[in-house]
Parts: sequence; C-alpha cells; structure tokens
Amino acid sequence: MDNIIDKVAQCLVTAGSTFREDQKEAYRKAIAQEPGTSSCWVMQQVLENALVAEHHRGPLCDDTGIPHLFLEVGPNCQVSGDLIRQIHEGVEKGLRELPGRPMAIMGDDMHRIDQSGGLNPDSGALAPSPMIIKPVDEDIRRLTILMLGGGPAIRGITQRVFHKHSVEVVINEIVSRAIPAVSQLGCSPCTLAIGIGRSQFEATSLMMEAMAKGNYNEQSDFEQTITARVNESNTGALGLGGRTSVLATFAKIGPQRASGVRIVALRPCCCFEPRRASVLL
Repeated sequence: MDNIIDKVAQCLVTAGSTFREDQKEAYRKAIAQEPGTSSCWVMQQVLENALVAEHHRGPLCDDTGIPHLFLEVGPNCQVSGDLIRQIHEGVEKGLRELPGRPMAIMGDDMHRIDQSGGLNPDSGALAPSPMIIKPVDEDIRRLTILMLGGGPAIRGITQRVFHKHSVEVVINEIVSRAIPAVSQLGCSPCTLAIGIGRSQFEATSLMMEAMAKGNYNEQSDFEQTITARVNESNTGALGLGGRTSVLATFAKIGPQRASGVRIVALRPCCCFEPRRASVLL
C-alpha cells in the first residue's frame, strides 16, 4: 500500500517541479530562433527557472496547480476502490511534499463559491479533479498527474463549431479563439491543448488526454498548422512580441456524430504547462 502512495506522491512532485526533455528541447529551439530579443530573454528565464526547480524538487510556479488524474488500465489489470483511495492519499502526500500552495476553500457549497468558508492552510487538503480512466492495450496501470493552473483555466474555451464539412473551417475557428486567449493569458509562450468531441464533457476529456499524451517532438499536420497560424499573431513570450507565442499544439480528436456541429475544448497552457509526470502502479 505504502509503495503505491509513495509512487503517486513522487509522481506529483515531479509533475509540479520538472520539465520533460521534449519540453526543454522545445524551449531551446524557440530561443535559438530569435536571439537577442525580449521574447528570447523571457524564454531563457523560464527555462532557467525550470532547471532550478528540477534541481531543488520545488514548484515551477507559485500557482502550483490543481491535480488532474489520468489513469490508463490494461486488459488484465484491475481498478478497485482501494486503489483509488491510495492514489488520493498519494496525491495528498505529494501536495505536502512539493509543497503545493494552500488553495482548498472550506465550508459548504455556498461557502466554497464565495470563499467565505476561509482557506485551509493544509496543502494536502486540495482535492484532485475527478479521475479519467481509459482502457489501453498495454498490460499496465499507468497514472499521469497533471498540475493545472488557474490562468489557463480562466482563458480556456469550450464552444460549438459549425464545421461546414471543412477541416479548414474548424482550424480557422480554433485559431480565431486561440489568438486572443494567448494574448490575454500573459504567461506565454503557450502550449495549446485541444479536444474535439461530441459533447462538452467528451471534448474536455479529450483535451485532458491531449495534455497527458502530447509530445513537442511529434506534431501532426493539424497541430503544426494551428501553431504556425497562432504564431503569426506576433504576440510573443509574455506578450512582448516575437515569433514564438505558441511552442506547440497538443490535439486529440475523438469520435464524431453526423451533425453540423463539433464541440471544441481549448486550453492555452501557460509557459510551464502541461506540468505532468507518469508512474506505473
């Protein structure tokens, strides 16, 4: 039992404190593309901050994020209520070790909405989001923890798109919404996370999967097109202008229904996101 709890705790600390290698490489490439600019300086500071955070196993950002859980389960593996309880205990332990910023609001429903219940000083009291469980062909149980901040959530969008039987129409709509979202976020360069599904729930779940599985070194034509188009806005890192407003796009397109509408969930992940790590349980 303790082994799973400890594994989850360390996974959360890694997610909140460490850039993945593909993420570091994406920053280095972007820095090399516009040397001597204000945008370049910002990206250098972000990367240096990330390396210091990794060395000290400390938070990448003051907004340490809300834990979001993505569990992949193979055909011969089981998920029990006890396993889920251990995962939650591991999250609680990890939040204290990171340490996470105290963000849990106390009280009943009304108190939590208006924050009149007060702030719980215990970092571990911050409840994770509902867990997404996905069957996979591999014979594994793999948990991915994403630490998602408030700024991207404020600028995130979930809306319908009338596709008119054209992928280009859908891309145009995504780009038109992403450009102001990126410019208003401020903490850029961004990574755009996109899910396209049949309902708001499905689109958001696909967006979560895109963040959990996306790779800066593996970009589809769909993803590359959106990145290039948004970068034409010249927003740049921290809104200072430049060629890199978006490092990459992570998109997941799910099943679609025969209708004129696609539901698109878009999250402009900040310069530190997607903060994620995975562990086998």
